[in-house]
Amino acid sequence: MRDLFINGFEILVGVIVVILAVAVVAVAGLAAFGNAGMMSPGAPSGPLAGLAILVGGALYVLFVGGLMYLGLGIYQNTKRTASAMEKLATR
Repeated sequence: MRDLFINGFEILVGVIVVILAVAVVAVAGLAAFGNAGMMSPGAPSGPLAGLAILVGGALYVLFVGGLMYLGLGIYQNTKRTASAMEKLATR
């Protein structure tokens, strides 16, 4: 049952990272080429603002996604280490 939740979380992390990446590209495109009125009034718009949002958002997605995948990697490594220790204990 525990593996079901961990595998489900791994799929969920992948979906969240993809959704975040699509949202960053959409908002950057809206800021760069869209109607500035759709953003908050007085918000800077234009290609430079879109580029800033794209770079900042990409760094955010990399940071958040990396931390989530780091947590999953730690779990997988701990699981493999425990399995190897059990194998050594049976010798």
